[in-house]
Amino acid sequence: MPRIKFTNSDVNLMARLMRAEAVGEGQLGMSFVGNVVVNRGVADCLDFTDVRTISEVIYQVQGGNYTFEALQKGSLFYQRARNVEKRLARKTLNYWRQHPAKYSLWYFNPSGPCPSTWFGQPFAGQYKNHCYYEPEAGTCPSVY
Repeated sequence: MPRIKFTNSDVNLMARLMRAEAVGEGQLGMSFVGNVVVNRGVADCLDFTDVRTISEVIYQVQGGNYTFEALQKGSLFYQRARNVEKRLARKTLNYWRQHPAKYSLWYFNPSGPCPSTWFGQPFAGQYKNHCYYEPEAGTCPSVY
């Protein structure tokens, strides 16, 4: 059983986001981004109580902007998904999870070292340029 319900359209959408957000970090980095997307879709807590589908997660708007920078900047997100990214997306949607994104709901690429918290949420780990953050203990059991 997949971690979240999805369609072929969701696979393409997620593959496009994974590439646009982390192509410079290779297949593993793109997969970590996919972990965060799926985690947000299954989370029933914090900022993610009203997103249940891959499309809702990816197109979520907070503070007047899309939550994923790739939708606001650059054109990679708006290009067709390639087979390698679609394979990674399908794998992540179905079952794949790994630290530091295993339980993470947020990531970002800072201009310096990863802060110990991000909007009050604890640092889970870093992969290349991205810092990953998971919910504070006891605040989001649906992610774990």
